[in-house]
Order: sequence, then structure tokens, then C-alpha cells
Amino acid sequence: MNEQDFDLRETVSNNRVVGLWRITRGFRLVYLLAVVALAIATLARTAIFYLLRYFVDDVLPMADTGLIVLWMALGFIVLALVQGGFTFISGRWAARTAEGISLRLRNFLYDHIQRLTFTYHDQTQTGELLQRATSDVDAMRLFFSEQAIGVGRILLMLFVNWAGIYFLSPYLAWMSVIVIPIIIVASLFFFTKVGKVFEAFQEQEAVLSNRLQENLSGVRVVKAFARQDYEMKRFDVENDKKFRIGVRFAYMHGTFWPVTDLLCSAQMIFGFWLAGMMAIAGDITVGTYMAYVGMLVLIIWPISNLGRLITDMSTAVVSYGRMSEVMRQEREPLADGVLHPEHDLRGDIVFDNVSFAYDGLPDREVDDKTTDGKHSVGVMAEMAKQGMAYKLGETVLHDISFHARPGQTIALLGATGSGKTTLTNLLPRFYDYTAGQIRVDGRELRDYTRDYLRGQIGIVMQEPFLFSRTIRENITFGVAREVTDEEVFAAARAAAVHEVILSFPKGYSTLVGERGVTLSGGQKQRVTLARTLLKNPRILILDDATSSVDTHTESEIREALRRMAENRTTFVIAHRVQSVMTADLILVLAHGRVVQQGTHAELLADAKGIYRQVYDLQARIEDELVSESADHPVSELASELVSVPAD
Repeated sequence: MNEQDFDLRETVSNNRVVGLWRITRGFRLVYLLAVVALAIATLARTAIFYLLRYFVDDVLPMADTGLIVLWMALGFIVLALVQGGFTFISGRWAARTAEGISLRLRNFLYDHIQRLTFTYHDQTQTGELLQRATSDVDAMRLFFSEQAIGVGRILLMLFVNWAGIYFLSPYLAWMSVIVIPIIIVASLFFFTKVGKVFEAFQEQEAVLSNRLQENLSGVRVVKAFARQDYEMKRFDVENDKKFRIGVRFAYMHGTFWPVTDLLCSAQMIFGFWLAGMMAIAGDITVGTYMAYVGMLVLIIWPISNLGRLITDMSTAVVSYGRMSEVMRQEREPLADGVLHPEHDLRGDIVFDNVSFAYDGLPDREVDDKTTDGKHSVGVMAEMAKQGMAYKLGETVLHDISFHARPGQTIALLGATGSGKTTLTNLLPRFYDYTAGQIRVDGRELRDYTRDYLRGQIGIVMQEPFLFSRTIRENITFGVAREVTDEEVFAAARAAAVHEVILSFPKGYSTLVGERGVTLSGGQKQRVTLARTLLKNPRILILDDATSSVDTHTESEIREALRRMAENRTTFVIAHRVQSVMTADLILVLAHGRVVQQGTHAELLADAKGIYRQVYDLQARIEDELVSESADHPVSELASELVSVPAD
């Protein structure tokens, strides 16, 4: 079947067994053939004991066996080959099903997670999602490749061999399965208990994975502040929790298996003794005894493993439930809207008494930004570092009103947590405003589809993010078409990074390390700027985009941005007045409200306004720096590195 046509969300069911059945869609015939092959292998194995019974009871007593011994030997060989061959076929088809299902699950979860809403990512840890897309998927693979087919093998061996014994002696058949009901009931009881413990184990492993992922991502911060011991203690606390759950898990297994093994051994010894006494009494033949012993072994030991498989299957059931929690989440409706124009936007934007409150989050605070400048990795990561945050349901933007005409530059100035990034996140519909109206080119913002809006908007984050790919691939990431080298070079030149890239031995083919660690902060920022320039958006959002570069580079980027902003509506988020002085409209935000708006000259004229106070403060700092540099001359290189702090 075509995997693209199969939506795994259709498999979600509150009954996990039903869900597991639904998830096999497209592989059921192959899996059925695997079971049929297994049944043939089981029949061949049982037939070997019937052939052994015939050989002992009927062939050996013959005075002249002649060629019959050769035929008997050939019969044993053929049955062994049939058993081995069909066992191999069964395992191969079961593995094909398992790998196909796990491939489908991995692909679906990878795609599905990327399409979930920003709100969902805000409240879900990265490590938790990684756990469900890796360990839980692998548990499903083991379920279909080993556990489910293993249960089928055991049940087939039980019924086929019990039927074989029944045809030999009904009395022996019933006396050989005395403990089986006890083991099955105990296994089902243990199944429910171990499932809860395994779920807790998986959840704690997700916490541990998230802690490890977070620590490795911020390893430079940890080393810079010499906090290795502190982080080790935090990790050890979570690791100890996992250890304790794991010990409890192992203890439950260690208690259950010896009991079932003891019962199975007792049943087998009893069966051997009973059949031996019947053979001595002449109630059954020697050949029947030998066949019975072989078939009894094929009943009892698989039954002892049935308990193991049933409890192991609980891990797959738990893993399916954990994946279902992700699969049942609603995707972000990218096509939600009535407008998807063929032409580009003009960029006429009106905010009319717009208010916004974060919704759908648990009892946590929500900050204005995250560590990489986007909410999709979880806003909670930055909360501890930001001085201001928002409570669930609290309105974070209040009655925002302004008009941005096509080609104008709108600057947003304010302290951390004042709502600058939140305001710009409404434009690409990362979140939908809760009151008021936003109009773009005269139409309600919600009338436009999200994918269209995001194709028209370019965003340069405060903290640049680069993928572990070549520089060229990072620059062309945002363009869904073939791009010529000339276009890439032009975007890099505009971002003042072309010459830097050419200085690398492999130029644009240079492989960027994880999160761009092979580049300096300023170089990463300029590469992300080139990525946005190549996209050629009609609306541009610059989230303090020059905060990671030195003064000289900042002036180059500012000039590039000035050229780029022509005929584009541009939003500039900044802390420094110097970065917003040339804007057509400056919005000063405080506590989610616009407390001042106007041009640089208009705002400067208000001596009591926040803008004038910030301007005077930053000007005084600059004057002090200039005065100090005059008293203590520094090199030209050092003077280029002087930069006013962002806050």
C-alpha cells in the first residue's frame, strides 16, 4: 500500500489491542503468511515424534528392516528440513512486518511532530518526544518481530502437541496440562502489574534523556561557569530514580520467573513419571512413551516462555499508548484559511486593539522567548534566565494598535519580557490572537493560510540556529526550489558573509558542526541572515539580529538590512536605540502594552517618555566609553570590538 495514503492517527484507539491490530494495516497478509509458515513448521516437528513412535514400535521389532530404515531416515530428514525451512520463512516475514511497521512509525512521528502546534511544543520536553520516536518505536518492532509471533508459536505448539498427545492417550493429554491454567492466569495478572512499572520506567528514561540532551546542548555554558559537579548531581538524582524503578522492574521479573519455571518443571517430571508407570504397566508402548516425552517438552517449556512473552508484550502495549498520546494530537492546520493568493503580499499591516494570552499550557510560566528565539523548542527553557514571565491565561499583549504601511520599518523597543517577540509571532500565525483584529492588505489575518503567510515572512532570530549540514545547504534551507550558486553568493554578499565563507578550505561546502559550532556567533548570525535574504520575503522580522556581532560587522549588516528592507515591511526588535533610530515607526512596549509610538524625533521630544530616558542612558554610556578610550588609547582592532551592552 502507499504509505503516504495511510494516516496513523486512524489507528489510535482507547483499546490498545485494537490499536495494535489497526497499525498492522498493509502488513496483515504477510504476517498471516508468517503464522501459516509457523504452523507448518510446528506440524512437521510434531510429525517427527509420530514417525519416531512408528520407528520404535513397528520398525525395530522387524527381523529384516531392509530399505525401510533408509526411508525412515529420509523421512526424518525431510521433516527436519520442512520444519527448519518454514521456521526461517516465518521469521523472515515476521521481521519484514516488524521493520515495515517501525519504518512507518518513525517516518510518521518525525513528520507528525514537526506539524504539531507551537502550544504543544511549549508544554512537551524534547527528550520525551525523542523517547517516543526511538525507544517506543523499537519496542513495537520487537513486539511484531519476536513477541507476537512468539506467542503464536507457543500457542500452535501447545494445541498441536496437545492434540498429538490426545490421540496417543486422552488421559495423558489432560494430566499434562494441569499447571497451564495457573501459569496463564498468573501471567495475565503479572502483565497488568509490570505494565505500570514499565510505563514509569519509560517516563523516567525520557526525563533522563531530556536532561542529557539539554546538558549536551548547553555544554559550553556548563564548562564556562564550571558547573560540571552541579550538573552531575542533578543528573545523578534522575538517574537514581531510574535505577530504583529498574530494580523494582527486575525484582518483579525475578520473582515471577522462578515460580513459573518451578511449576513447569514439576509438571514435566510428573508427566514423565506418569507416562513411565503406564509404559511399565503396558498401558502404552515404548514408542508412545518416547513420542509423549518429546511432545510434552514442546508443551511445557514454551508455556514457561509464554509468561515471559506476555509480560514483555506489556512493554509494547505501554509504548503504543505513549505513541498514541502524540499521534492523537491535532496538527497545526497549515491550510486553515480561505486565502492563498498566487501573488505576493504588499505588506500593509494593521493591528487594531489586539490582545493575546497563552493558552493550553499546564501550570507553568511562559516567557517571551526561548533560548533559540523560537517557541517550538519550549518556552520554559528560558524562563529561569528571564526576569519577566507570564502566567497561564494571563493576557500578555493588551490592546495593541498601529498601522504599518508597505515598505515601512517598524521598530519594537522594550525590556526583556515586554512582549516584543510575542507580538511578531502573531504575524506568521505561530499563535492566534485572542481579541481585536489584525489585517494584512485589508484582509483579516486568519483568512490567510499559515503556509502562505510563512512563505511571505522571513524571520532572523536573536540566537541563530544552523543545521549539521554544509553552509550552502543552510543558506538554501528556506527556499523550496532549485537555487543557483549566483543567488546563494548574492545573498551571502548582502549578509556580509561571502568573503568569510570563501576563506574556508571548502568554501560553501564546509560542513557546519552541530548547531553551527564551527562558526563564530557573528558568522552564524550572518549565515542565517543570508538564508532569510535568499527567501526574499515581503515581510521581514529581525529579532535583535545584530546582537551577536561586533560593531564593525553590525554596521555592515545594518547597511545590508537597509538595502534589503526597501519595498518590504520590516519589523525590528531591539534593545538599543541606535538600532531603531531610522525606523518609520517606533513602538515602545512595557508589560505587553504600547506605551509610546512615533518616529525617533517625535519620541525624543517627549522628555519624560521611556524612549528619551533609554536614549539618554545609552548616550551617557557611550560618552563614558569614548572618554575612557581617550584617556587610555586602544588599538584600532580593540576599538572595533567596543559595543554597547544590549540591556
